[in-house]
Amino acid sequence: MNFALILFLLLVVTFVAWVADRLVFRTRRLRAADAAVAEFDRVGAPALGRAAGPEAVEAEREALRANRTRQPLWLEYTAGLFPVILVVFVLRSFVAEPFKIPSESMLPTLVVGDLILVNKFSYGVRLPVIHTKVIDVGEPQRGDVMVFRFPQDPSVDYIKRVIGLPGDVVSYQDKRLSINGQLVPVERAGEFEDTRKLTLYPQYSERIGDVTHKILTDLEKPSDIQPVFRFPNFENCRYSAGGVTCKVPPGHYFMMGDNRENSLDSRFWGFVPEENIVGKAFFIWMNFGDLGRIGRFQ
Repeated sequence: MNFALILFLLLVVTFVAWVADRLVFRTRRLRAADAAVAEFDRVGAPALGRAAGPEAVEAEREALRANRTRQPLWLEYTAGLFPVILVVFVLRSFVAEPFKIPSESMLPTLVVGDLILVNKFSYGVRLPVIHTKVIDVGEPQRGDVMVFRFPQDPSVDYIKRVIGLPGDVVSYQDKRLSINGQLVPVERAGEFEDTRKLTLYPQYSERIGDVTHKILTDLEKPSDIQPVFRFPNFENCRYSAGGVTCKVPPGHYFMMGDNRENSLDSRFWGFVPEENIVGKAFFIWMNFGDLGRIGRFQ
């Protein structure tokens, strides 16, 4: 489901109804209200005034006007919702968009059920629906956690960590990551307890660029990295028994999950083009199973 497109269509429909109400229907209601009040003043007000006093006359007049100027239900649910939908559309399209983590590919950084916010302007302001960048603000950096539209199915959103920038040579051999010939340092950081599976996994601390974060991997087990299909720019990658080495094409990014043994990422399906970027993930705003997870992450 393309929620952005649905929201845009709702915005258009409610905007048209809002404009029509302001230019046509509201004027008709005001005229009808004026006519009804004038008729009441001519016929009903004198008798009501003698029976109940001037306060009752004024109250009846206001009630009559309010009843005749009230929007019909079809306008309440179209024109009346336009300001709300406009605010939601602007916030979601240009400020921040919520996502829910559906898989374990980003353990231990993000767990299943985390509800996260994604900054929509960190990497430039893009038009909604057509995803065209109109204002350059910044570029992805190594170590960023980024949401993007899956290159093979843009209707599906993925979340991974930025490992390689355009022009980088990324090598993942025997469970060790190198960028441009430099081995990425890792240190053992105890074990991660997966409370959903009641399992302990080896955990390491890894530093990519200016970001230090945790990863899950088992350095003692052999690598098994094979492409799932022949992806665009496949010729930029070399697969071997120990892993894969790729040179990132211009305008593309190499992405990997923090759960290195359980992440289907650029090692298997290739590079993410710049136009598929959604935004930078930066904050867990809710996890109904563990409120302690709320906060920023790297």
